[in-house]
Amino acid sequence: MEESVESIAVPDHDEDDPSSTILDLSSYQLHDLDSVELPPTLTELDLTANRLSTLDPRIANLSHLKKLSLRQNLVTDAAVLPLSSWSALASLEELVLRDNQLRNIPDVSIFQKLLVFDVSFNEISSLHGCAKVSDTLKELYVSMNQVLKIEEIDHFHQLQILELGSNKLRVMENLQSLTNLQQLWLGRNRIKSVNLCGLNCIKKISLQSNRLTSMTGFEGCIALEELYLSHNGISKMEGLSTLVNLRVLDVSSNKLTSVDDITNLTQLEDLWLNDNQIASLEGIAEAVVGCREKLTTIYLEHNPCAKSPNYTAFLRETFPNIEQIDSYVFS
Repeated sequence: MEESVESIAVPDHDEDDPSSTILDLSSYQLHDLDSVELPPTLTELDLTANRLSTLDPRIANLSHLKKLSLRQNLVTDAAVLPLSSWSALASLEELVLRDNQLRNIPDVSIFQKLLVFDVSFNEISSLHGCAKVSDTLKELYVSMNQVLKIEEIDHFHQLQILELGSNKLRVMENLQSLTNLQQLWLGRNRIKSVNLCGLNCIKKISLQSNRLTSMTGFEGCIALEELYLSHNGISKMEGLSTLVNLRVLDVSSNKLTSVDDITNLTQLEDLWLNDNQIASLEGIAEAVVGCREKLTTIYLEHNPCAKSPNYTAFLRETFPNIEQIDSYVFS
């Protein structure tokens, strides 16, 4: 049963009250905004989880708007066409079109101060159109689409987060100009080898659920703090010795038979090795000598070595500050 729009009360504008510039209409199941007042002072408009299939033309006049969310609606390519002429919204900083029915990257070139752009969970097959997105962008989210190629992003020199997970990518390419990139999310694609195009400032990388058979390619990422490589076909731990700032390493669900190349990782706190083929606990203490004091979480379950009678005792002795072994948390 839909909630009546008459029940939506928009507060009177008060310059000293920040809430008067924010309108949250999320989850009202609205088909349109006809019965809703849109104060001209709005800086944030959240229309998440409604049934909107068109954009109310009055939004085009909200010249103070900084954030606009149309997440989880019924918005199509045709519905977002008016965006390209909304010049009064030139100062918009965040545009969320996540979870709609888009097939293409919309023309948002009018928003010359855009910082966050989210078109995840749509039906987009290409990044064509990204070339028109402002070079001020800091966060780009295009996950859960059908993108085949990384392209038209070379002007995003300020980009800090790039999310392209759950697409149909096969190659890591055209990343070299993203010199301020901090986070790269490429999980659930079809990537076979690592190519960071010379980037060395990234702090978080996810390549989970791809088709990797080797870990090489991260050697230059000396700033890297979190690396997620689970659910691949990796058989050897290698290329890690230079990653001295790494805090989290997830190589679970691969084909590893031993623990290697992490002696230098003195900052490592979380180590996920579960669901591999590591046969023995022998050698593990030596392999992890660098992070022995720092490590607080280790996952080794579903390896042959986890069946050793002294499994838990051995790990607690090896890591004096351990707080969690597999799913068991020590009080």
